[in-house]
Amino acid sequence: MEQLKRTMDRLLIPWDDVTIDTFERYRTSILEWNEKVNLTAVRDAQEFEIKHFVDSLFVANHPGFKAASTIIDVGTGAGFPGVPLAICFPDKHFVLLDTVQKKIRILQQVTAEIGIPNVRPMSGRAEDVARDPEHREKYDLCLARAVANLATLTEYCLPFVAVGGYFAAYKTESGDREYEEGKRAIERLGGRLEDKIAYDVVNAINEHNILWIRKIGSTPKEYPRRAGTPSKEPIR
Repeated sequence: MEQLKRTMDRLLIPWDDVTIDTFERYRTSILEWNEKVNLTAVRDAQEFEIKHFVDSLFVANHPGFKAASTIIDVGTGAGFPGVPLAICFPDKHFVLLDTVQKKIRILQQVTAEIGIPNVRPMSGRAEDVARDPEHREKYDLCLARAVANLATLTEYCLPFVAVGGYFAAYKTESGDREYEEGKRAIERLGGRLEDKIAYDVVNAINEHNILWIRKIGSTPKEYPRRAGTPSKEPIR
């Protein structure tokens, strides 16, 4: 876990032996489950550390993350980026949302067994959950990592964010092009691009970026549209 330790030091994230043990146990559990259920294409332990643990943490030094107490991870898959951040920041609460119930049941079991109490794995489509008053515009921060193009992703994510909060999208070098294509969706749903933060990941071929979108106005009630529409007909 040397790359993870160096990254936490670089980002000024406190850690100790218990932190590292929790990460190791989580990786072991997910890779064991991955033999039965397709949770991640990454099967090598060192690659897992870099692509899932290290990559997830690069939101941590942004003011939008530091100020957030309620965070939703949309399209969490095997728990990324939400679980690594939850391990490092036990004072923050994370909802881990994914459409695949089987993945969510595994996350519920693994996080309970390991002892990560500040996560709530939840199954559902973002378009449906974001219309629920319990979740609509209730989060300080929404995270999404490699889920969809930015126009579609904005419609999935920005309705969850309270005015004044942030939506942070992890992207590779396509970030500039996607921003131009997604600019209209961002504006229509109440957002404004505030930061584009580039960062380096060990052995990565492509540049990585996080687009920080500030929620400056309430999302119109007609969004998100019904399930499936944002991916088929992105706002352009």
